Amino acid sequence: MEKQKILIVEDNKSLAKLIAKKLSLALDMEVDTAFTLAEAKLFLKGYKYFVTVLDVNLPDAPDGEVIDYALKNKNHVLVLSANIDKDFRQKMLEKNIIDYVNKSGMNDIEYIINTIKRLRQNQQHKILVVDDSLVFRNQMKTMLENHFFNVITVAHGEEALGILNVNPDISLVLTDYNMPVMNGLELTKEIRKTYPKDQLSVVALSGNDSDDINALFLKNGANDYIKKPFSKEEFSCRITNSIEALENIQMITQYANRDHLTGLYNKRNFYNLMNEFLEDIQEDEIKLAIALIDIDNFKHLNDTYGSEVGDKVLVALGNILQSGTNASDIVARISEEDFCVVLKDIDRDTAADIYEAIRSEVELATIKIDKEKSIKFTISLGATLYNTDESIEENLNEADMLLYKAKHSGKNLLVFE
Repeated sequence: MEKQKILIVEDNKSLAKLIAKKLSLALDMEVDTAFTLAEAKLFLKGYKYFVTVLDVNLPDAPDGEVIDYALKNKNHVLVLSANIDKDFRQKMLEKNIIDYVNKSGMNDIEYIINTIKRLRQNQQHKILVVDDSLVFRNQMKTMLENHFFNVITVAHGEEALGILNVNPDISLVLTDYNMPVMNGLELTKEIRKTYPKDQLSVVALSGNDSDDINALFLKNGANDYIKKPFSKEEFSCRITNSIEALENIQMITQYANRDHLTGLYNKRNFYNLMNEFLEDIQEDEIKLAIALIDIDNFKHLNDTYGSEVGDKVLVALGNILQSGTNASDIVARISEEDFCVVLKDIDRDTAADIYEAIRSEVELATIKIDKEKSIKFTISLGATLYNTDESIEENLNEADMLLYKAKHSGKNLLVFE
């Protein structure tokens, strides 16, 4: 995959090269440098850039012409300037730029690096803007898209609820207070009936001068409240803070429920998911298959090649297990080298085919140790149809006995009984 590119336009060549080096190392992105508007135009005509970092004063463009040129050609712009005049800064911020960064030292380079990291992460988030004013909806859409968010806009609360039903991956709802049909406070209450704060962030907007409205929004589930009118910087900071808070909560949840190395469910969450699923299907005749999977000679692999290679083997197996099963199936790492795969709503022959396909894919996989050397590994599987009259532990014990049989029958084998 081709690396994303950054363009730096700065007439101080030493500073431009320093920034380029720092960004390239920190972000693993290709960085081009230009020292004049004429050079910048050549780069911008020839390449597509994820973001451009532009100085205001250049030898052939002393009044920010490079910024206007980049924006006219639909580039994302971070302004880097030594000009600290407040009026000038405000004039720049009125343009459709991402941010205005004062050129004062190494901390500013770190700020640019962190900003670009944030922008890349923003691409994974979808924001729903709810406002009855078309002009304001479009303004919000432009500002958010300039920060690389995916944006959907609607005119009132009922439309918003409909959009949420078909877009469960929305990260944040940005809602006005005063709207027809369903206002922002009513919408917030409805959202919180279905979506908790750790799943969806709600940020309210209002020109109402009453502090009671602010408190009502927060009491009824809003994560933040922005009072109109607001500056572009306040808006972007509050949206960023809400998104980062959501990410942090999800990361903590991920660590609690997932194996840190493979990303599969951990043993504790495996039991939770199984108990929940078994409770849901108590009155249904749904067949399940359960398999315990063990990496053959894993201790020898670790002893011979080191734990770093052992980790690569574990990650590779985790990826194969995930790609070889459905999203609704339960795939977990339950000990250092042991995995469990539960296939839902399946017959014996189909389950056997899936488990055998996993074994075969593992056998064909290779793990790179270095540029010149690769290794291969195999797995053994013990599988059975799940007996819902028995406990999870009893079913696991049955699968474990079949796994033992596979191990002692030559390994690299599926035993399904």
